[in-house]
Amino acid sequence: MDFLSFLQRAVTPFHAVQAGEEMLHEAGFTELDLRAPWRLQPGRSYMTRVFDSTLVAFRIGEKPRAHLHVATAHTDFPCLRVKPSALVSTKGYGTLNVEVYGGMIRSSWLDRPLSLAGKVVLAGEDPYEPEVRLIDIGRPLLTIPHLAIHMNRKVNEGETLNPQKDLLPLFAMLGDGARKDAGDAFLDFLAKECQLDRERILSYELTVYPTDAPCLLGAKQEFLSASRLDNMTSVYACLEGILHGKSADGIQCIALFDNEEVGSCTKQGADSMALPNILMRLYSLLGYGQDAYFADLARGFLLSLDVAHALHPNAPEKADLTNIPCLGGGVTIKAACSQAYAGDAEAIAVTKALCQAHAIPYQMFLNRSDMRGGSTLGSMLSANMPMRAMDVGAAILAMHSARETMARADQGALERLVTVFFSR
Repeated sequence: MDFLSFLQRAVTPFHAVQAGEEMLHEAGFTELDLRAPWRLQPGRSYMTRVFDSTLVAFRIGEKPRAHLHVATAHTDFPCLRVKPSALVSTKGYGTLNVEVYGGMIRSSWLDRPLSLAGKVVLAGEDPYEPEVRLIDIGRPLLTIPHLAIHMNRKVNEGETLNPQKDLLPLFAMLGDGARKDAGDAFLDFLAKECQLDRERILSYELTVYPTDAPCLLGAKQEFLSASRLDNMTSVYACLEGILHGKSADGIQCIALFDNEEVGSCTKQGADSMALPNILMRLYSLLGYGQDAYFADLARGFLLSLDVAHALHPNAPEKADLTNIPCLGGGVTIKAACSQAYAGDAEAIAVTKALCQAHAIPYQMFLNRSDMRGGSTLGSMLSANMPMRAMDVGAAILAMHSARETMARADQGALERLVTVFFSR
């Protein structure tokens, strides 16, 4: 599965995990159930899902304690999520009641063909074991139309979009006689479209996503334009790295977490005990005690992968004075003395040395000193699992837009770095 195919598959965190599992399964990784006993062997590779939207995979070398290397990314992205009792009837129009997930650029979602994907949960024989179905409508279904300029003459002076009023996607024409409580019509649609038993539908987690396909652009097709570059660039690089890394010893691990865009403080988020618990379980089953685990953490290294802000050609003043990543500049090493990005002098040196030894281009990113930047998984993970860490990623434009832009060469550079990282 190449990167563009992966992007088109990964329309929700659930589908990103599903696509990643398929790649790992084809390479011989054995799936483990968090709820069942494990049996692990050196020289084997394993993977496990954490509540369907987080994926952890690890390869155990013949000498497991040679080193511990971890690479992480996040599977979620800013978007709209469908609320329960979704259908809103307005003068014969049917729109969907949605809420904003993460810090999306709201206006970028208007006037686009949109679809729905996610999870529908059905009643089972045991109330504690409902049946879960992943769905993807897979075709243009929705749109959020702008108000015409004739009705908002100041639209080009800047607009404020109220998510409860202005971001409801157009779903259907219901007719003049539609009842105001026509919410059941949305479930009727889901049941028919996805071949589900309507009476068994109990709940859902559904994401609105743009259906526009990724494309190359630029004079030499040097750019890639797509939805969800934040952070599928990093998810795919982690998968490629562990699949093609050549280390025969140590423990190599990737952790692809959900909920980064809303703070990571969830059962499947990076600020949970999910990854520490899995690693402690791994060490215990291999016959090593807590002391060995803590020692290997102290000797280990964590690569935290997430996108970075590239220099914007129309707003160069928004960049730092001297640390200015551009599209096509290779792997971006992200630093901040506030530790919003994880890293220290040694971690920067290690990452630069890996890049230099393997002819991987790299560049530095820091925010302007008078601008607050974002954050990522590295700092919270290295706080819960004290190990040296470095935040890296691909530089992109229009971060958190419905459609973002990167240099196609930077994806290859990021994948090579993670592969080298797992080839010690």
